[in-house]
Amino acid sequence: MGDVGSMALGGAIGTVAIIIRQELLLPLIGGIFVLEALSVVLQRYYFKLSKGKRIFKMAPLHHHFELLGWHESKVIARFWIAALVFALFALTTLKLR
Repeated sequence: MGDVGSMALGGAIGTVAIIIRQELLLPLIGGIFVLEALSVVLQRYYFKLSKGKRIFKMAPLHHHFELLGWHESKVIARFWIAALVFALFALTTLKLR
């Protein structure tokens, strides 16, 4: 999916979340994307503060797992499973409100 499709889809999801007043569920639904972004932020600041030490072998997080020896297909499968768990958890909390 290119920029036009992904940005339109993200905008639509954000708009629906605002309309149904469930904005706080967006980071939970996109949990993998949040983890990927946080891994980069953590790696960068820890590297600066510790004068050259790293938390992960490489950031973003999926590259860390690849450097640990996981095949790309294994990383993708695990991230799909994690994304499904995040989405299902978000849907269950949606029903509780």
